[in-house]
Amino acid sequence: MVSLDVLKDIAAHRLLYYTVHAQEQMAGRRILDAEVREIILGTQAEIIEQYPEDKYSPSCLICGVTRQGRILHVQANDQGVIITVYEPDINQWQDDFKKRRR
Repeated sequence: MVSLDVLKDIAAHRLLYYTVHAQEQMAGRRILDAEVREIILGTQAEIIEQYPEDKYSPSCLICGVTRQGRILHVQANDQGVIITVYEPDINQWQDDFKKRRR
């Protein structure tokens, strides 16, 4: 299981790394590195899904809100590698953006 405390420590020391996929998604969605750190370090940060069997390393999906009120999902592994970042779609997520619609 990925620990939010570990990810917060990694983010606080600015040691996050981004996959090429994450960089492309962030550029296309105009999401800044500072916003990703805000999500992970924020008081509202919450791991909403764990992926213990992820392809390369266990990872998790974090939901949080930036200071500007932007809701983002950040998928990160236990090494502080950001796999993807996106604004959750209300059609796929419940109103709190923490549970998938069925």
